[in-house]
Formats: sequence, structure tokens, C-alpha cells
Amino acid sequence: MSSVGNSTNIFWQESPVGKLERQKLLNQKGCVVWITGLSGSGKSTLACSLSRELFTRGKLSYVLDGDNLRHGLNKDLGFKAEDRTENIRRVGEVAKLFADAGLISIASLISPYRKDRDACRAMLPDSNFIEVFMNMPLALCEERDPKGLYKLARAGKIKGFTGIDDPYEPPLNCELEINQKDGVCPTPSDMAGEVIAYLEEKGYLQD
Repeated sequence: MSSVGNSTNIFWQESPVGKLERQKLLNQKGCVVWITGLSGSGKSTLACSLSRELFTRGKLSYVLDGDNLRHGLNKDLGFKAEDRTENIRRVGEVAKLFADAGLISIASLISPYRKDRDACRAMLPDSNFIEVFMNMPLALCEERDPKGLYKLARAGKIKGFTGIDDPYEPPLNCELEINQKDGVCPTPSDMAGEVIAYLEEKGYLQD
């Protein structure tokens, strides 16, 4: 019996099917691919391309998209610093469950604060947390502005917008960094290929 947070008198129920058994069934190793970067940097593009490429290889993944999760799980949260922290904590817990189930969990969120991302990394006991930094210039992201949010932020209609009047703290030791090459952005296929190559090298795509 234990107490966790505000929950008391609770017990951990062990599953009769273990993580290694689930991974053997799926022929893959569960992990979290955490894609972080500014709005418009290509996070969702990479997440969708990666998920599709894994599917074509017979590997099971699930995309946890930041905006999508705010339609349900996190619809009670705003964009204040404490709400952003809770948003990332909840997504981290869900991503951990998917990884424990043996899936390749792809989390795609701005996740601007380093401490919040590091807290999610610490949730995984076997360090199966792969941080992918979409390191694209602010000018490029603002030029793309697929949702029109930068324009609204510049006009003062959105407050606390990451990259404009709220900071983005880049990773210090991410596993992968996606950059422009000679001023040209990599294609979705090329970006997914970089992540796939890493997953193969580290043994997540077992065969």
C-alpha cells in the first residue's frame, strides 16, 4: 500500500503479461520519440511521416499530437507556464504507457521548457526516450505560419506565444537534431529516415 500525490491507500497491480512478452509479440521495442520545436518547425509533419514509414515496415506506433490532445485529455488546460507543465506531464505519462505496451510512441509537442521534457525522460526507467529537436530558424517557422498563429502573436492578439513573447529552451543533449542543409529543409521522408535509422541502430525495430 502506498500514497502517490493526492492518492492514498493505493496498490500497484502487476500485469500477468510482461513488457518483454509484449515486445516479443510485436517484434519491436517500445520507446518514446519526443519531437520538440517551435510552432511551424515541422513536428507534426515528421510525426506523421515517421508513423507511416513504421507502418509500412509492419511496426506499430501511435502519434500523440499536442493540439489533438487538447481536444480531450488536456482540454482543461491553458497556456500559462503551470498549465504547459501539466500538459507535458500528462502526455509524458501516456507516452510511457504506450512504450510499456510495446509501441513506438511518437509525441509531437512544442514542449518549450527543458525541465518539463527532462521530467518526461526521467519517467522511463530504461531510458527509452528519444528526443528529436526540430531546429528550424524562427524566421522560417514564422514564414510558414501554417495556423496563422505567429501573425496573431505579432499583432498582440495571442499572449505568451512560444518564440515571440515566451521562451523556447532548446535541448542540450538530444538524441537527434533535424536542421536545414545548405538552407534547404529536409523532406518529410528524409526526416523520417533519420529517425528510422536511429531506431534501427539502437535495436528498437527488432527482426
